[in-house]
Amino acid sequence: MKATGSIYELDGRVPLLKAVPFGLQHVLAMFVSNITPIIILAGAAGIDSGLGAVLIQNCMIIAGIGTLVQLYPLWKVGSRLPIVMGISFTFLSASIGIAASQGMGTLMGAVIIGGLVEGVLGLFAKYWTKIIAPVVAATVVTAIGFSLLPIGANSFAGGMGAADFGSQQNWIVGLVTLLACLLTQVFGRGLLRSLSVLVGLVLGYIVAICMGMVDFSALNGIGLVSLPKVLPFTPEFHLGPILAIVCIYLVSATETIGDSSALCSGALNRNITPKEMGGAVACDGFVSTLSGIFGCTPITSFSQNVGLASMSKVVNRSAIATGAIIMILGGLFPAVGTILTTIPQPVLGGCTIMMFGSILFAGFGMMAKAGFSQRNMVIVSLSLSIGLGFTQATGLFGIFPKIIQTIFAENCVAVVFLLAVILNLFLPKEKEMEKM
Repeated sequence: MKATGSIYELDGRVPLLKAVPFGLQHVLAMFVSNITPIIILAGAAGIDSGLGAVLIQNCMIIAGIGTLVQLYPLWKVGSRLPIVMGISFTFLSASIGIAASQGMGTLMGAVIIGGLVEGVLGLFAKYWTKIIAPVVAATVVTAIGFSLLPIGANSFAGGMGAADFGSQQNWIVGLVTLLACLLTQVFGRGLLRSLSVLVGLVLGYIVAICMGMVDFSALNGIGLVSLPKVLPFTPEFHLGPILAIVCIYLVSATETIGDSSALCSGALNRNITPKEMGGAVACDGFVSTLSGIFGCTPITSFSQNVGLASMSKVVNRSAIATGAIIMILGGLFPAVGTILTTIPQPVLGGCTIMMFGSILFAGFGMMAKAGFSQRNMVIVSLSLSIGLGFTQATGLFGIFPKIIQTIFAENCVAVVFLLAVILNLFLPKEKEMEKM
């Protein structure tokens, strides 16, 4: 590699005037997705706007730290690949359930312990990744997409429990946001298309301001710079929520493996190595533990940035590190987080409906790659029908101990994941099924 480096080379130092715009491009591509889970969770858990702003600051800093660790590993933690990290949507539905019923302290305790579990698993990835077959990962990602759809719909209508839920003004703002996202995605080109969600958010936010739906009073008396707040919630450790979150960490690990593999294939034109795979998962886990300490939900690799790297071929680590540093600096200014808490729920709903639908579509694409064999059909159909169906009728779990109810009764992703793994391990292979 050249000493100076190029934006199209993994290593080497890129001049700052080049690094900043390309790093900022990656930040803009993931910025909305990074903060949205925290905003939705804060609304569902009844967290006040002041603390919500602190959590947004923290999640920006955590995303920057996670990205830097992926780029420049600490021991075996990190992949040394141009992976951009951010707060994961995968945990959102389960996080809302735990936070609403048992409090944010219980959720943070589960996030901290679960992150340690995934981190350790990442260090020994070569021993267990074989059980996460492509059909298992595809089934789980599809279940995640389905589980998130009601969350997007509730935000679109104004947020659960809102006095104006489903009102005319919420419909107008949600539809404007959704249409802006859709039109930019369909007719936009290059970078504009990759920023379709951000375009929708900005236009929806402007419309909401014009309709008097945005309250800026929280900005009064706010400081210029503020350090991140450690342990905004006192962690509580309860076995049921921990096991539920650990199940989803395993799902997150499969997503990170998929994103890392896709990055190597699409942007670096080679296969991922076992060392890179294990490092990516270890970073996913250990930095998620740090995220829990800062009051945030787990982080993971961002698929939109994988797509951006594959499309632009900008893979230089120092250029992307510039974007990570921008995220960290943005998290030190409380005005940024406070302004973001003023985004109305219908604006987020208009954005997230499209995001959540894309997760569902990604699951379908993964299924197509895994193949539509008889065996895969059984694994997918049975896992999804039981996982999605039974968790809609939570009374079915009434005969089981409380810990089973906590893990599975309202967590379709955990049920789908467990069933898919079991079926994949014990169903006979294709030739054996043909003889049956």
